[in-house]
Amino acid sequence: MSAETADTAEPTPERTDDGADVADRRREQRGWYFYDFACSVYSTSVLTVFLGPYLTSIAKAAADADGFVHPLGIPVRAGSLFAYAVSMSVVVAVVVMPIAGAAADRTGRKKPLLAAAAYVGAAATTGMFFLDGHRYLLGAFLLIVANASISVSMVLYNAYLPQIAEPEERDAVSSRGWAFGYTSGALVLVLNLVLYTGHDSFGLSESDAVRICLASAGVWWGAFTVVPLRRLRDRRVAPGGEGAVGSGWRQLLATLRDMRRHPLTLSFLLAYLVYNDGIQTVISQASVYGSGELGLDQTSLITAVLLVQVLAVAGALGMGRLARVYGAKRTILASLVVWTLILVAGYFLPSDAPVFFYLLASAIGLVLGGSQALSRSLFSHLVPRGKEAEYFSAYEMSDRGLSWLGPLVFGLAYQLTGSYRDAIISLVIFFAVGSVLLARVPVRQAVAAAGNPVPERI
Repeated sequence: MSAETADTAEPTPERTDDGADVADRRREQRGWYFYDFACSVYSTSVLTVFLGPYLTSIAKAAADADGFVHPLGIPVRAGSLFAYAVSMSVVVAVVVMPIAGAAADRTGRKKPLLAAAAYVGAAATTGMFFLDGHRYLLGAFLLIVANASISVSMVLYNAYLPQIAEPEERDAVSSRGWAFGYTSGALVLVLNLVLYTGHDSFGLSESDAVRICLASAGVWWGAFTVVPLRRLRDRRVAPGGEGAVGSGWRQLLATLRDMRRHPLTLSFLLAYLVYNDGIQTVISQASVYGSGELGLDQTSLITAVLLVQVLAVAGALGMGRLARVYGAKRTILASLVVWTLILVAGYFLPSDAPVFFYLLASAIGLVLGGSQALSRSLFSHLVPRGKEAEYFSAYEMSDRGLSWLGPLVFGLAYQLTGSYRDAIISLVIFFAVGSVLLARVPVRQAVAAAGNPVPERI
C-alpha cells in the first residue's frame, strides 16, 4: 500500500495483534522510514565519499618521511588510518550495543535511546567541520564516535520492524526504508557536488568545502531524526529483573544462549555476518580505492556515489518485488553472486578511467540496497516475539558491530603490499563463504521454529 493510500482510513479499521489499527501502523511505518532518510547521509556523504580521502590526506600531511603516523606511539601507514579507525569504531559499538538492546527490551522505551544515539552521532559528525591541518587524531576520534553511534541507533531502529509491519509486508516495508535512505543520500550528494565543484565561486577553499559537506551531514541527521521520534511509539513491558545497563552483556550472552534453542536463526546470523562484512567494507573503502589506486578526483568519486544512490532506490524496490516472486533467500543469493563479480571487475579496473568506475558503481547500486533490506526483513521473521531488540542487537553486531574483520583485512593488505588492488580482491572470500552458509539455511523451517507464521514466499 502506498503512503497516499494509507492516509485513507476505513470506517472500521483492521486491528493488529497489539490492538493498533492499520492507519496507525502505516503512520508509524512512514515515521520509521524517515530515520533512514535522516542517518543515511552520514553513511553516504561522510563514510563513503568525503571522510576517507580527506582523513587520509590529513594523515599523510602529518606523516613522517616513510609515510607513517604514530598514534599512541604505534606506527601506522597513513593510507591505512581510515580503515583502522572504522574497525576501532566497531569495537566501541560492540561494547555499547548489548547495553542498548537490553535496556530497550527491559523498559520498552526504544525512543529515548534512539534519540540519544542519533544525536551523539549527529553532533560528532557536525564536529568534523573542525577537522583540518594535521588533526588526524581528531578526525579518527570523531569517526569512531559517529560510526559507533549510528550502529547503536540502528539496533533500536531495526527492532521496530517486527512491531510495525505484519509478516507478509516486511520485505516491502524494509525495502522502502532503504529506498528513503538512498533518496536522501542522493539529494544531499547533489548539493555536495554543487558546493564542492563550485567552491571557488562561493569563496571557499577545497578543504572548507569538504568540511562543510561533512558537517552538513550531521545537521541533516539531527534535523530529520525529529520525524521518527514524533511518530514511533514505545511498547510498554512489565518491569522486572536487573537494571539494563548492568546486565547488558549478560543479556547478550543470554540472547546467544537462547539462540541455541533456535539454531537455524543462529545459522542465518552467521551467514549474514560473513557476507555483510564484505558489503560494509566495500561501502566504506570504495572512495579510498578510487582515489588511492585509480587516481580519480573527488568530483568523479561524488558522481560515482551519486549513481549508487539513485540506482539503489530502484534496486531496493526492484529486489523487494523479486523477493515476492522468488523469495528473499534466493534473491539475496543472486545478489551475492553479483557482488563477487563486482569485486573481480574492480580488481581489473584501469586507472584514470572514471567511465569504468561509473559502470561498477551502477552495478553496486542495483544490488546494495536490496541485499541489505531483504536480509533485515528475512531476519525479522526469525526473531521470537518479544525479543526484537535483543535479537536485533546481535544482528546489528553482524551488520556493523562485528564488521571489523573486513576493514582490518583491507587495511592490513594495503599496509603489507602497498596495493589497494590486493586489498579489494581479498574481500571475495566474504561473499563466497557467506553464500555457501546462507544456501544451507532452510528458512521456512527456521521461521516456523521461531514460532512465527511462515509467509507464502520467503
